[in-house]
Amino acid sequence: MQREPVKSSNIRSVGYDKTVLILEIEFATGSVYRYANVPDAVYTGLMAAPSKGRFFAARIKDRYRCTKIR
Repeated sequence: MQREPVKSSNIRSVGYDKTVLILEIEFATGSVYRYANVPDAVYTGLMAAPSKGRFFAARIKDRYRCTKIR
């Protein structure tokens, strides 16, 4: 999945596949996680958020099934 870099101290890059509702996040640590069944509105909100880390903690973390891929 293609990810795009974002300005964040916690998140390095974000990718999204709206056909299967998969959100992929690369963290500053180098770890990459895929989150399942994430609505497009959540992805859009993350990309528009002034603080990607805060948005992630409040709206994504522990709310969607995730798999560590790296």
